[in-house]
Amino acid sequence: MKSPQVIYEDNHLLLLNKPSGWLVQGDKTGDKTITDWGRDYIKEKYHKPGDVFLHPTHRLDRPVSGITVFARTSKALERMNKLFRDDKITKTYLAVTSGKPNNPAGKLIHWLDKDGNKNLVKAFNKPKGNAKQAELDYELLANHQGHSLIKVMPKTGRSHQIRVQLSSMKCSIKGDLKYGYPEPNSDKSIHLHAFQISFVHPVRKEEVTFTCLPPWQEFKNHINELDR
Repeated sequence: MKSPQVIYEDNHLLLLNKPSGWLVQGDKTGDKTITDWGRDYIKEKYHKPGDVFLHPTHRLDRPVSGITVFARTSKALERMNKLFRDDKITKTYLAVTSGKPNNPAGKLIHWLDKDGNKNLVKAFNKPKGNAKQAELDYELLANHQGHSLIKVMPKTGRSHQIRVQLSSMKCSIKGDLKYGYPEPNSDKSIHLHAFQISFVHPVRKEEVTFTCLPPWQEFKNHINELDR
């Protein structure tokens, strides 16, 4: 499994490129997390004695890759949490999917209900029970040989949201068996990547934007264009 890469660091934040396969926070497997990796990195680089303060400000599913933001201080964590609560953080994902959306761009609104035992989310077109509303905007960037490259801008942060919402329009993410793709990727990843994040720095109070390209070879030229 690939090691994480440092995208940005200062006294308040650490941003890592999470390879697919890494957990953000621990689960019943007991596998090492990217949070553990970050703490080890800071401890070694700065010769920190004792425990290192490092907390994730959001999560990515294990098979998903891309930008993950950590707070290095309690003040930064509190302020980043508030930015997320107040919807003051803009996130952009890239996905390679089966099929092609009927419309080249649009908005998806569903109500999502998660089965915790199966770790599976169902999407409904109208309110149902305790299901939570989920919303995203999408844009088709390219289509080639039966697959689409889609830019996704989630407006909410529900569990498995992008995976199940894209699947609902017959665009299952490549490798995502859980939500309808017919075959796995050889490394158990899925083609969903946290590509870009923008927010006001919690201490410096200036707008910052970070970008991280996905590891895929599919649509490589189109993806490189996004970074120019």
